[in-house]
Amino acid sequence: MALNFRHPAGKAGSLASVVVLLAATLLLGACETTGLRGLSGSGEDRAERFAQEGRHLDAAGEYIGLATDAVGAERDRLSLLAVEQWLDAGDVQRARQALSGVTQPLSGPLLPIWNTNSAALLLYRGDADAALSLLEAMSRQSLSMRDRLRVEALRADSWIQKQDPARAVELMTQRETWLDSAQDIEQNRWRLWQGLLYSNPQVLREAAQAAADGRTRAWLSLGSLATSTGQQGPGWSNGVARWRDANPGHPALGVLGEAEIFTGDLLDYPRQVALLLPLSGRSAAVGKAIQNGFLGAYFATASALDEQQSVKIYDVNSEGGAGAAYQKAVADGAEFVVGPLLKKNVTELANDILVPVPVLTLNYLPDETLAPSGLYQFALAPEDEAASAAQRAIGDGYTRALALVPNNDWGRRVLQSFATEFEGLHGTLLDYRSYTPDKQDFSGEIETLMGLSGSVQRYQRMRANIGGSLQFDPRRRQDAEFIFLAAAAGPGRLLKSQLKFHYSGDLPAYSTSSVNSLDGRSNADLNGIMFADTPWLIDPQPWIRYLPEIYADHWPEERRLGRLHAMGYDAYNLIASLHASRGGEITELDGATGRLFLDQQGRIHRRLAWAQFQRGEAVALPAQDDVGGPIQDISEDGELLAPDAADQVPWDVSQPQL
Repeated sequence: MALNFRHPAGKAGSLASVVVLLAATLLLGACETTGLRGLSGSGEDRAERFAQEGRHLDAAGEYIGLATDAVGAERDRLSLLAVEQWLDAGDVQRARQALSGVTQPLSGPLLPIWNTNSAALLLYRGDADAALSLLEAMSRQSLSMRDRLRVEALRADSWIQKQDPARAVELMTQRETWLDSAQDIEQNRWRLWQGLLYSNPQVLREAAQAAADGRTRAWLSLGSLATSTGQQGPGWSNGVARWRDANPGHPALGVLGEAEIFTGDLLDYPRQVALLLPLSGRSAAVGKAIQNGFLGAYFATASALDEQQSVKIYDVNSEGGAGAAYQKAVADGAEFVVGPLLKKNVTELANDILVPVPVLTLNYLPDETLAPSGLYQFALAPEDEAASAAQRAIGDGYTRALALVPNNDWGRRVLQSFATEFEGLHGTLLDYRSYTPDKQDFSGEIETLMGLSGSVQRYQRMRANIGGSLQFDPRRRQDAEFIFLAAAAGPGRLLKSQLKFHYSGDLPAYSTSSVNSLDGRSNADLNGIMFADTPWLIDPQPWIRYLPEIYADHWPEERRLGRLHAMGYDAYNLIASLHASRGGEITELDGATGRLFLDQQGRIHRRLAWAQFQRGEAVALPAQDDVGGPIQDISEDGELLAPDAADQVPWDVSQPQL
C-alpha cells in the first residue's frame, strides 16, 4: 500500500525543501495506538481508522480535536498521538508546534512516545546523531511492542541518513520478525525500500559488496540499481530482471510487484546511439552541458544493460550541418539519433531527410512545420512553464488573473500559453500589460494594470470639486486574485518591489523558471514569487538528488547551465521509451526536467516542479494535493538590486532559438 508522506531518512537539502514527497508507507508503529488508550469513544476509534488507512492529517485532526476537550495526562496523550500523525503526514511545522505544548514526561507510558516524536523531528532537521542518542538508549530499555516497533523504524531511518544502509536493512529485517500480519510485514518492507531510495547509489553499491548476508546484499544491490536509474528505462528493466533471477523469493519482490519487473518492450533498446550537438563555435558551451548530462545518464544505465550499448558523438558544426551529421551517424550504424539542438538545425533536418532512423531533436520545430514520421521533439519550452502556472493557480483556487509580460517574442509566447491554458480551465484573464525589460521604472504599466490611474483621477476630480486637500490612499482594482509575472530575475526584482510600492504586493505572484537566474545574487526582493522549474534544480527526486552537486563540482563553469544537464539526462532516458513505442504512446517519464509525456504531434512536454522564494532562497513547494490551500506570499524587505546585463532577458529566451 503506497502512501504519501515525508520520509524522516531524507533530510532537507540545500534548498530547505518544504516537503519531500514520495511513495511510501505509514510509520508502522504510529498506527498501533492500542495500549495507550484511555476511555476511547467514537472519535478515537475514527482517528485510529484514519491512521490505519494512511489518512494521517485526518487522524491528527481527530486526535488534536479530542485533546482540546481533555485535561491533564489524557490531553497530553492525545496531543502526542496527533504529533505522531502529523509527522507521518510530513507536516513537521504543526508537529513541532503541538509537541511544544506538551510538558515532557519524566516517566511512564508517555515518555517513549515523547522521545520517538522528538527523534523524528531531529531526523527531519537532518540531525541523525542526536536522534540516535535518544533511540539507541531506548532500544536497550523494556518497551511495549508498539514503542519498540517505532523505535526500530526510526533507528533504521537514522542509519540511512548517516549513509549506513546495511545497518538499516539489518534493523528492519529484525523488526519484521516481530510483526504478525501480512499487511504489517508488507508495510515494513515498503518503509525499508523507501529509505533505501534516499541513499547514495555509490554508498549502496559499496555496502552491497561488503555485505556478508545474501538477503541484505540483495536489498542493497537492488537499491543501488533503483537509485542510479530512477526505476525506469532499459537499465532498470534489464537490471531488475537479472536481479530477480539471481534472488528468487526475495522479500523485495513483493515491494516491486510484477508490474515493475519488465519483460517486454523496454528490454529492447538501440545498441548504438548517436548524439548530434554543437561542440564548437558560439553554442559550444551549451552543447557540452547537454553532452555531460546525457553521458551521466548513459553511464548510470550502461552497467545494467544485458548487451553493450555505444554512444557516438558528432559535432554538427564540424560535420557540415545537421543533415550531414545525421547521414554520417546512420551510415556508422546508429539505431537512434538524439539532436540536433539549434532551432535552425532542427528545421534543416526535418526539411532535408525522411528520417529512416528515429531521431529525438533537442528543440521544437516552428509551429507551422509538420514533423516527418519518426521525428520526436524535446525542448525546455517556456510555454510548458506558463501552462503550469495556469494549472497551479487554478489548483490553488484562483480564477481571475492579471499578467505582466515582457514586450518581446518570449513574452508573447508565454502570455499566449498562459491565457490559453488558464481560460481552458475556466479562469478569466482580466487584463495584461507588456513592459520593456531593460527599463528601471515600471510605474506606468503597473498603475494602468492595477487600475491605480483611475483611482488617482477620481481623487483629482473630487479635490477640484471640493477645492481643498484630502487624505488619499490609491486603491488598486479588487477583482484580481493573482498576477502572472513573466520576468527574468533582474526585472523581476524591480517589478516585485514596485508592485508592493503600488499597493499590489499582496497579490500572489506566479512565474516561470526565468525568474530563477542561478546567478548567486540575493533573491530577497523576489520573496513570495512562486515559479515552475526543473526538479533537478529545485526539488530533485531521490534518485537524482546527488547529481546536481556532483555536476557543479566537476563542471563549475556550467553551474548556471544545470537545466541543460537535466535536459541531457532526460534525453538519454527518453530513448528507450521512444524506441520501444514505434511511434505509439509512451509511459509518462519521471524526468530530471519534469514529468515527461508525448503528444500526438511527437512533442515531449513537461509537468514542472514548483518553488517559492522565501527569505532570499528558492524553497521547493509540495504538490497541490498535499497542501491545504494556496501558498502564502512570504515577503521580507531586502536589498534592492538593479539588474545587470545578464539579467535583462530570461535564460531560456535565446536557448529555444539555438
